Amino acid sequence: MKPTVNDIARVAEVSLATVDRVLNERPGVRKITVEKVNKAIADLGYVRDTAAANLARGRVYRFLFILPATDNEFLSLLEKHIVGQSFGLRRDRTQISLIRVPAFDPMALSEAINSVDTTGLDGVAVFGPETPSVRDSIGRLRRAGVAVVSLVSDIPSSDRNTYVGVDNIAAGRTAGRLMGRFLSPRAGNVLVLTGSMLARDHLERRLGFDEVMSRDFPHLTVLASLEGRDDPDLIERLLPDALARTPDIVGIYSSAAGNAGLIRHLQQSAPDPAPVIVAHELTPLSRAALGSGTFDAVISQDAGHLVRSAIRIMRAATDNTPIDTAQERIRIDIYLKDNLPP
Repeated sequence: MKPTVNDIARVAEVSLATVDRVLNERPGVRKITVEKVNKAIADLGYVRDTAAANLARGRVYRFLFILPATDNEFLSLLEKHIVGQSFGLRRDRTQISLIRVPAFDPMALSEAINSVDTTGLDGVAVFGPETPSVRDSIGRLRRAGVAVVSLVSDIPSSDRNTYVGVDNIAAGRTAGRLMGRFLSPRAGNVLVLTGSMLARDHLERRLGFDEVMSRDFPHLTVLASLEGRDDPDLIERLLPDALARTPDIVGIYSSAAGNAGLIRHLQQSAPDPAPVIVAHELTPLSRAALGSGTFDAVISQDAGHLVRSAIRIMRAATDNTPIDTAQERIRIDIYLKDNLPP
């Protein structure tokens, strides 16, 4: 039979109340007594039923997602899944909330984090740029005992618990491999559309892309990044001048959001031959572009998996329990016209 708290109390020669204090890390227990209880736990192989303990105490988990306030389909997918989880997990005594802050604005993000009331808050998932101000604000949350995960774009210089998202350097390398293979042996220039080089995920994708292109496809010239700040209208305005300055564009790597602006430009200009286009995130828009042949490949990460993983990790951090790293690994998915899911 599984060991119980009664067994721990018997082996450690303490009361049930003392065992409860130690298990819940409450004060008022001498260090030597804590050691005796922990030794009894280890010797007996006791595994705590966290769900039952939380139910008995009326424990409610409270998690917050902070996302950029930009109008793109990938963020809309994330928000859809966050809202879905907030309803679905109510029966599991979990409350999930969401706030949006201006995109690519580290001071606004820092101020939003600093304004969060940490009372009763268990975890925060942050999607934003990595800067000293953001790092310091995350440190404030951690000192208050709040678990923090960086979402989609990592903030490794901070005290965050972990990162939830794809390896963006590997994603950029994958984009480079696809671009080179699709274009080979055609030579020319490749345009890179990005959101902002302040965003770590965009920067890492560019680094991975450049690594493969310069090493394995030297006949292709990768141009400086065109920063569209994930704004479709801005991208549509910037593209004509960028393409006019360098007419021999044989490929376009859309490494961030704002694909609607790229698609509108291509529909109006209809270049011949059409450039090879590799983009990110499978959304209704990019799916349609793959189906029509406008896009050649889309590199994606599962938005639902991102949200569910962030919640599981924040909950595990709150309960001080291990996570299943294989389950939480976010895969790099590659979609072509031929393998679109139903």
